[in-house]
Amino acid sequence: MPNNLEIIERSIHDFQRVQRRMLLAKEENAVKTYADLKEEYTSLKAVLGTAGVNLTELDKIKE
Repeated sequence: MPNNLEIIERSIHDFQRVQRRMLLAKEENAVKTYADLKEEYTSLKAVLGTAGVNLTELDKIKE
């Protein structure tokens, strides 16, 4: 079973991956893809915020 640090690390990695894909989707004007990714982005942002992770430097989308 992963410990809290491993879960936070994985969540940060997932958050960064989703943001990269959101930026690509926005660039390509893929509205539905962007909206779908935004749901995951919002969930990961909530999890990381609850875990006490400072998202100031990590959050490139700022939504």
